[in-house]
Amino acid sequence: MSEPDPVASPAPFRREIKSFVRREGRMTDSQKDALATLWPRYGIEAPAPGTRLDPALLFGRAAPLVFEIGFGAGEALLSRAGQAPECDFIGAEVHRPGVGRVLNRAEKAGLRNLRVVCHDAVEVLRDWLPEQSLDELILEFPDPWHKTRHHKRRIVQPAFASLVASRLKPGGRFRLATDWAPYAEHMREVLDAAPEFEGGPVPRPPSRPVTRFEARGERLGHQFADFCYRRRPV
Repeated sequence: MSEPDPVASPAPFRREIKSFVRREGRMTDSQKDALATLWPRYGIEAPAPGTRLDPALLFGRAAPLVFEIGFGAGEALLSRAGQAPECDFIGAEVHRPGVGRVLNRAEKAGLRNLRVVCHDAVEVLRDWLPEQSLDELILEFPDPWHKTRHHKRRIVQPAFASLVASRLKPGGRFRLATDWAPYAEHMREVLDAAPEFEGGPVPRPPSRPVTRFEARGERLGHQFADFCYRRRPV
C-alpha cells in the first residue's frame, strides 16, 4: 500500500444518496465458485485505513491504468483488457453475479492485467485510489434516473467531476456513454462547466464493443452519445 496523499483532494466528495440500487439477482453455481476461488487472484480488498492502493504493487508493474465504473456483465471491460495487454484495468461493480461472471471469463482468457472491485465505485475513487493515478476513467451507460425527482441520484454531478479530475493524471481521459438523450445533455452541461476538463462529444470509440445491452437499445431505437474529456494540465 502507498502512503496517504500528501495533499488532500480539492473538494472531497461525501454523499448520502447513492447513484445505484443494489439488486443482487440470482447467482449461478459457477459464479459462486468463481467468487470463492478466483477472488484472491483478481479481487481487490479495501486498503488499510489511512493508506491508498499502490497500482504498481497490485499489478507487479508500472503501466497505464484504466478504471471502469459499473461494468455490469463485463463484456466491455474484458474486451478492453484483452485488446490492450500493455495497460492495467480495474473494474468496479456492486452486483456480485456480474463480478463472478467476469472472474470466470478473465481466468479462461488468461488475463493478468485485470483486477476487480465489488464496492461502490465512488468510494473506491475517493478513499482507495491515489491522486493522479489514472490514465483513463470509463463510465458507460450509468443509470439515467429518468424521473426529475431522481435526478439527484445521477452519478455525473459537479462534485463527482472534480473527484474524477483529482484521480486522473494531467491529460488523462474521462470517457462516458449513454443511450438516454436527456442524460447526455446533463453530462455535457456538467463537464463543459468543470474547469478541470476540456472536450466534448466524440464518435463511438473502437475500444467500446457492442454489448448485449447496447444491441437491445439499438433495436429499441435509443440514441447513443459518447463523450471524451481530458484533464487539463495542473
